[in-house]
Amino acid sequence: MFAEMGTPLLVGLILALAATGVLGGLLAGLLGVGGGIVIVPVLYNILSYFDVGDDIRMHVAVGTSLATIIPTSIASAYSHNKKGGIDRELLKSWGFWILLGVLGGTVVAGLVDAFVLTLVFAVLALIVAANMAFRPDDLSVSGALPNAPLKQLLAVFIGWFSAMMGIGGGTFAVPILTLFKYPIRKAVGTAAAIGLIIAVPGTIGFLISGYHVPNLPVGNIGYVNGFGLLVIAPMTVLCAPLGARWAHRINTGLLKKLFAFFLFATSLRMFYSLLS
Repeated sequence: MFAEMGTPLLVGLILALAATGVLGGLLAGLLGVGGGIVIVPVLYNILSYFDVGDDIRMHVAVGTSLATIIPTSIASAYSHNKKGGIDRELLKSWGFWILLGVLGGTVVAGLVDAFVLTLVFAVLALIVAANMAFRPDDLSVSGALPNAPLKQLLAVFIGWFSAMMGIGGGTFAVPILTLFKYPIRKAVGTAAAIGLIIAVPGTIGFLISGYHVPNLPVGNIGYVNGFGLLVIAPMTVLCAPLGARWAHRINTGLLKKLFAFFLFATSLRMFYSLLS
């Protein structure tokens, strides 16, 4: 695929992927949403221009995104940890259950077709966008996290659907935690560490499930594209700490609204591609 491009097209692709990595890294640090919520739809659309089959395009986007989240989560979590922004006790209580969800979500993602995987992303992206755009900042359901088994079920949900969408756990973990009046900055920092729990086994799962799939793009190992990983990952690693520093200095309310609009448009674009 990539090897057959002309130089202008290849340069344009590299710039687009690098810009994706910059945006994904900044948002990972700023909002704790994980760069994958940007990387997946961008890759999904980019790959359509390079004859990647519709039957594997979403799987490649998700698998590659999960791989890029590994270094991003490390960089972001390290930066938040230096500021005391990670709740180690929550990680201990949620870690196993998140991992269990990731394993389940990764297995299902490898079994379902591209239509289902794209539909899952489109529906959940729409829900995330609505939450960001319309949820009042002071909305909560309780003053503390619930007891078992609901607490564990929330962790399984975060891991399961984050793996299926190719995103860091912050997209779900931050809004869920803040519903229980969990401090926002602590939620963002802890979510960065959760992203690592999701991305490592998720990436391995997509490497394995796609290993014998025919007609993969050049540079792929399973559903993970090495070219996309090599371009995007350095940008996310460089920009995630910057976003984390900004998160402690600026009001992110307007940014959330703009990002919600991006997710809304992304969701509609995916629904359109499914219907057409």
